[in-house]
Amino acid sequence: MIPAKRPILDQELNALQDNILRMGSLVESMTEKAVRALKERKIDLAREVRADEKLVDQLRLDIEEAGIQCIATQQPLASDLRKIIAATHMAVELERMADYANGIAKIVIRSIDEPLLKPLIDIPRMQVIVCNMTHRALDAYVKSDVELARDVQTQDEEVDELYKQILRELVSYMSEDARTISRAMNLLFVAHNLERLGDRATNLCERVIYAVTGNLKEDKPKKSRVATLG
Repeated sequence: MIPAKRPILDQELNALQDNILRMGSLVESMTEKAVRALKERKIDLAREVRADEKLVDQLRLDIEEAGIQCIATQQPLASDLRKIIAATHMAVELERMADYANGIAKIVIRSIDEPLLKPLIDIPRMQVIVCNMTHRALDAYVKSDVELARDVQTQDEEVDELYKQILRELVSYMSEDARTISRAMNLLFVAHNLERLGDRATNLCERVIYAVTGNLKEDKPKKSRVATLG
């Protein structure tokens, strides 16, 4: 027999999922707009990203509150409890991802009067991959698809390689001409934020795997960090 509370629990779980998807959609949009604002030197786009961050922050609070309320009132089974816990952790990851996109927007705003150091090629590539990772991670979440989640995690290697390539190129600019340091560092921070967005997307996948399997084991080794960019 299905417990009387089950229909309410299902509604609340669906509401949590819907809000996670709203957050994910905002994060994807913010990331795309932030890099486009950088590339096209559009301060209005950068300001839109900053405004969107407030929406993401509110959604994270809503998800956390709803999760606590659901646990307290609906007596979820173990599998349902994992879904609630995974959703609240994913909300935190998505909030941090929004912070990184907002960080790119801040760089655009403060450097809007400076010309770009060079045409952007690899940074937009990073953005496309990161947004694709985020989208696929959320698709895995909706479908409870562990294999898709693990496949998304492998894309982070592409992001890392692009970051290393950008780092080498920008260090070369700075070593050859000290006058480029400020503009090069701005691009380096943008690339670093995108690299971190990729890491957070893999964290989303870890939570998907946990929700489905109950396994919290990390599939990827921790990567070393560049201390000056942490």
